[in-house]
Amino acid sequence: MNGTRCLLRVQNLWVLSTSAHQYAALLQSMPAAVLPKAPVQYDTHRKALRQFHGGPAHPQGPGPPGDSEGRRDVGDGRSVVTQDDLFERVARDAKTKATFSKVVDVFLKRDKRRRGHVEFIYAALKKMPEFGVERDLAVYNKLLDVFPKEVFVPRNYIQRMFNHYPRQQECGVQLLEQMETYGIMPNVETKVLLVQIFGEKGHPMRKYQRLMYWFPKFKHLNPFPVPRQLTTDPVDLARFSLARIAGDLDAKATVFQMPYTDITESGEEITVPYIVGIQSPDQMELLAKHNPSKPVFMEGPFPLWLRTTCVYYYILRADPLPLEEKMEEPYDPERCFDYPLQLNLELERDLGDEEDFDVDRVDEGPVFAMCMTSQGDQATLNQWLSGLQQSNPMLGRVPTLFRLDAGPRELQRSDGGGSRPHRETPEPEPEPEPEREDIEEERRQSRGMKQ
Repeated sequence: MNGTRCLLRVQNLWVLSTSAHQYAALLQSMPAAVLPKAPVQYDTHRKALRQFHGGPAHPQGPGPPGDSEGRRDVGDGRSVVTQDDLFERVARDAKTKATFSKVVDVFLKRDKRRRGHVEFIYAALKKMPEFGVERDLAVYNKLLDVFPKEVFVPRNYIQRMFNHYPRQQECGVQLLEQMETYGIMPNVETKVLLVQIFGEKGHPMRKYQRLMYWFPKFKHLNPFPVPRQLTTDPVDLARFSLARIAGDLDAKATVFQMPYTDITESGEEITVPYIVGIQSPDQMELLAKHNPSKPVFMEGPFPLWLRTTCVYYYILRADPLPLEEKMEEPYDPERCFDYPLQLNLELERDLGDEEDFDVDRVDEGPVFAMCMTSQGDQATLNQWLSGLQQSNPMLGRVPTLFRLDAGPRELQRSDGGGSRPHRETPEPEPEPEPEREDIEEERRQSRGMKQ
C-alpha cells in the first residue's frame, strides 16, 4: 500500500513538471501582443517556472534594495532594521542591564515567530561587554529563552545522528562557550531551557554537561587566585601585583612615594607619580654580597596581566654569577641529626635511560628588588633607588645601568572597560665608548685567561 502511494506521488510530480514545461513553451510561442500585461517578465524559461510555482514576482526585482544606513526596504514603506542597529536605537542614552533586557523584549515582541533569532543572539553576545552584562547568568538565560521551544528537538535517532538544525545548535554552543570564557556556572534554569529547545541529546546539552563536570573541579584549583573585582586604587593594585610576583611571604612592599598634584611657581600643574617597591630579606642578603666592581641593571617595563588589566613593573638585577661563586658552602653534617641535609643515592638506571639531557639552560642573574610606578622614566626610577639605598647601603658603591624599553603609553583593558594613562619611557642614553687603553687591557686579560 505504501509503495502504491509513493508511485502516485512520483507520477503527480512528473505531471506537474511536464505541465510547467508545456506552459513555458506555450508562453514563448505566443506573440507579444497576446501576452497578458503583468509585472512579471517572461523572457527566460527560469522566470516562467518561478511564476508557475511561486506566484507573482516582486515588482522591484529579485532582491530588496538597501540604503546607506544598513536597512532593507520590503516594498510597503517599512524597513528591516539589522540587529546591531536595534541595539543602537534602543540603548541610545545608557548601556546598562535594563536597556539590554529592553532590547531583548523589543525583539521578542516584534515577531511572534522570532525570525532571525540566530543573528540576534550572535549580535547580543557581541554587545554584552559594552553593556556590562557579560558575567550575568540571568542575561544568558534570557538569551536562551529567545530560541523557539520544541522546534529543534530531534524526533528520532536519524535526526540526532545527522545534527538536527546545525545552525541553531552551533549558536547555542557558542552561547555556552562565552559563559565558559567568563567563568559563569550554568544553573538548573539553563538546563531546563536547553532541554526544551534542543532536547536531551543535542550538542548544546552535551556542552552543558561538560561545563557542569569540569567547572567544579577547576573552581578552587588555583593556589594563587586573583579576585574577580580588582581594586581601582593604583597603589593597592601595585602592592597586590608585586606580592604576587615575589612569591615570598617575607617580602615587604614599601610605598616610596604617593601620587599627588603639585603647582609650580610658574603656575604649571605637575602630577607626581607613585612608586611602590618590594624586597625580601634573601634579596637584601644577595645585594649585600654583590661585588661593588660589577654594575647592577635596571630593566623594564615587563607586563603582568591580572584578568583584564595589564600592569608593568621594573626589576633591579645583576649579571649571572660565575661558576666558582655559584658553589654553595660546605654543609656541616652534625648540624642536624634528625634529618640529613644531603643524600647520595645511587639509583639503578635502565638501559634505555639517557645520561645527557637536551635542555637549554639559561643562566639568569639574581634579582635584588622590583618596583611599580606610573611614570617609568629614569628620574622616577632614580628616586626609587635613592629610597632603596637607605636599607641597602651597597647601592651607594655599585654603578647602576638603565636598560629601559619604550613602554606603552596607556594601560588597555581587553574587555573594553576603558583605560587609565600610563607613562612614556624615553629612549636610554647611549653609553660612552670605552677608551683605547681599557680595550687593550681587556684583551690582555682575556689572553692570559686562555693561556
